[in-house]
Amino acid sequence: MTRVLVVDDQAMVREGFAALLGAQPDLEVVGTAENGRIAVDTVAALAAEGRGPDVVLMDVRMPELDGIEATRILLAREDPPRVVVLTTFDLDDHIYDALRAGASAFLLKHAPAAELLHAVRVVAAGDALLDPGVTRRLIGHFVHAQPGPPKSLDGVTARETEVLVLVARGLSNAEIAAELVLAEQTVKTHVSRIFTKLGLRDRAQAVVLAYETGLVQPATGG
Repeated sequence: MTRVLVVDDQAMVREGFAALLGAQPDLEVVGTAENGRIAVDTVAALAAEGRGPDVVLMDVRMPELDGIEATRILLAREDPPRVVVLTTFDLDDHIYDALRAGASAFLLKHAPAAELLHAVRVVAAGDALLDPGVTRRLIGHFVHAQPGPPKSLDGVTARETEVLVLVARGLSNAEIAAELVLAEQTVKTHVSRIFTKLGLRDRAQAVVLAYETGLVQPATGG
């Protein structure tokens, strides 16, 4: 059973998501929160009871404490939940910040119910959920708009670098295996080593890092 916390400052949205998720046999809504501060406190209280959420659905723009800061605080915990960021716009600069803060996915609020349920389940399983086209456009735009000194890929082998590039382009392990003519298990091993060497939680952070290092170039078109 996957435990979920729903965080949104709009009561109707919050209650609607909670009802949808709570109706699923494999999902349990352990609480709701109307802002980031309450979300942080709720996660701490639930964790103390042994009922900490596995996944937090996190709105971005909220009073008291916004979703980005709340995500940073939650992911600094010893037992951090996975975070799915909710947004109204698919090119919102806050979403880039949320991915950098460690969110595993972002989802448009008007996405179909099936996409929301799929996102929660994928993220709960330990992966990130990224729409390749939207993610490349989003991250490419904001890395280009916010240039800085390249980050280091010290310790990453040439093969691991190839794999990281393909991860950043949105390919699955199976697709990477086909592209590089490798066994899928070998690709999984490479991905795991990349995450360990670079201190990454999941594919979302890998995508951000690939752009920040200049390994993948920002998109120039819309």
